[in-house]
Amino acid sequence: MAHKPRSEMIAETRAKLVAAARQAFGTVGYAAASMDDFTAEAGLTRGALYHHFGGKEGLLKAVVAEIDAEMSQRLNGISASHASPWQGFVAECVAYIEMALEPEIQRVMLLDGPAVLGDPSTWPNQTGCINSLTTNLKRLLQDGIIVDTDPEAMARLISGASLYASLWIANADDPQATSKKAVGAFKLLLDGLLADGRKSS
Repeated sequence: MAHKPRSEMIAETRAKLVAAARQAFGTVGYAAASMDDFTAEAGLTRGALYHHFGGKEGLLKAVVAEIDAEMSQRLNGISASHASPWQGFVAECVAYIEMALEPEIQRVMLLDGPAVLGDPSTWPNQTGCINSLTTNLKRLLQDGIIVDTDPEAMARLISGASLYASLWIANADDPQATSKKAVGAFKLLLDGLLADGRKSS
């Protein structure tokens, strides 16, 4: 039986560690998650964890990156499901905020992530988020759907508002009620961009 290529073995090891850590971080949280427990769950050693990720924090970064990629894929699908570019844009932005209600996203991305890795606005994934928003706003501007504005500046403001709203929801005593308030206010902000003053539904 042929041996697997080294690159494939490395990828499998990393995937096992990320999956085990994601399960632990998403259920008991980063602080309570035991490296020995989730390395054993993955059938690996703590040495493998340090070799591939440098430690528990590096593994959290990998879990955050994986969840973020999945969130982006979901958001792109939501945007594409609307015939109207504007409604797709609004739906995507609102969906991002509402994801703060999902237990795994809330705990890993909005509670433990910022506590361990610092301000989410400085995370590597934010560059991609800003670029995506800027591209969408440029299209809306070219189509005459929104008022004349600097797309990148507006993208950064929208990104900041939606991130702060998500953090507010995750840290609220009543996340469901807070989410409703945040989404309602956020939609009003976005409506101000419309060139003809129409309201989004």
